Amino acid sequence: MANTKSAAKRARQTARRSLRNRSVLTRLRSMQKRTRSAAAPETKEVRSLISAIDKAAKRGILHRNTARRRKSRLNRMMLDAGKKK
Repeated sequence: MANTKSAAKRARQTARRSLRNRSVLTRLRSMQKRTRSAAAPETKEVRSLISAIDKAAKRGILHRNTARRRKSRLNRMMLDAGKKK
């Protein structure tokens, strides 16, 4: 338990933020699974996933380099899917 008022407030803030961040990460994971499992993912779906990754990185939920790596892999997957057709 927090000993001071400021520590109690920080604990409340941390709990709120972690809950919000967890929901964003869960949404990202489910979008990624849906995109990867598709035989030929739609361009619209990939673009929305890239946008969600960018927003998470901007808010500090994902590290910038993690976001860049995920976007790079998505783009590479799209290129490979285009070549197979």
